[in-house]
Amino acid sequence: MNQSALLRPDWTPATIALMVLGFVVFWPLGLAMLAYILFGERLRDFKRDVNEKADGMFNGFSGCGRHRGRHRAHFTTGNVAFDDWRRAELERLEEERRRLDEMRAEFDTYARELRRAKDQDEFDRFMRDRNNVKRNDDKGPAPEFQTP
Repeated sequence: MNQSALLRPDWTPATIALMVLGFVVFWPLGLAMLAYILFGERLRDFKRDVNEKADGMFNGFSGCGRHRGRHRAHFTTGNVAFDDWRRAELERLEEERRRLDEMRAEFDTYARELRRAKDQDEFDRFMRDRNNVKRNDDKGPAPEFQTP
């Protein structure tokens, strides 16, 4: 006997034990097991029906929409003038999006270089201050700290 036969949606010793254990541990688990025992056979048919309806509904959307900036198959309205205008507008918008992407890339490069220059300036200042402190340590204590 395999595991699926033990947990079939029926009043078997295993499903009853799981239901009781579910109620003891956390009552919604026991309630879920009870629903599985009572309605389990119907769930398989329900799942198949829902999947078929969802597949049918989403098949209608397969030709519409955009995918990573590229248009899939264009549908036509039957009005040639409108379809031409729509195609021209979509091309214009696509060109505008490309220009904006280029501007964003240029700004990212500028900001990265600005951060690099700022980091370099801070590092140079740190090294200068560090070298000044080392030179003062080599000469001995600073004059204002000497005792008379």
